[in-house]
Amino acid sequence: MKSKNVLKDKRFTFSIHIIEQYKRLTESKEYVMSKQLLRSGTAVGALIQEAEFAQSKADFISKLSISLKEANETSYWLELLHRTQYIDTMRFEESSQYINELISMLSSIKTSKLKLNT
Repeated sequence: MKSKNVLKDKRFTFSIHIIEQYKRLTESKEYVMSKQLLRSGTAVGALIQEAEFAQSKADFISKLSISLKEANETSYWLELLHRTQYIDTMRFEESSQYINELISMLSSIKTSKLKLNT
């Protein structure tokens, strides 16, 4: 049975993808940058999960906003790792597609919720 929550599906798939990237980087002994990528990349999904049970609309928007910040940070780490040749172009493009989709979805949801509050 297919899930109806596209955002939750994408955040989970992206988290798995980030963990796989982390494993590859640690195999190459790239511990500092791999931990940064793992922390920010998995935080995106964790915050989306937390937002599901937010205590208020303001809490929901806050959690999505923080998730969006983590997504932007993850995008930075991915680009840095790619430009310094720790991540190949194929993996970078795949990761970028995932994170850009999440950023678009989070931005759209946040904007919609803010408009409902005014």
